[in-house]
Amino acid sequence: MDDYIASASAATQHGLRRVRSAIRQAVPRADETISYGIPTYKLDGRAVIYFAGWSEHYSIYPLTSRLSEAFGSELAPYEAGKGTLRFALADPVPVRLIARIAKLRAQEVAKRGK
Repeated sequence: MDDYIASASAATQHGLRRVRSAIRQAVPRADETISYGIPTYKLDGRAVIYFAGWSEHYSIYPLTSRLSEAFGSELAPYEAGKGTLRFALADPVPVRLIARIAKLRAQEVAKRGK
């Protein structure tokens, strides 16, 4: 994961570090790995959340219908679609929102695993 973040532009690295930190704090038992070429957090071998950096934004995946419903208007400032939530590099990183999303995703994965 360190190599993935280091390979990004300086502007993107800052956002990715903040996203990583928010997820690690929200889901401390999750294993950090790379899956599909992007940083991934897994619990008990099941993917909880992914993130990726791009030239103009960074994204977290998956954006499930349950997440969309749970966070509703809080997601309005960000670009959402097709299972992806995109955050502009120019905007402050919404670490609290990302942490809450990661926690809810961990709950979704745990329920599915039972």
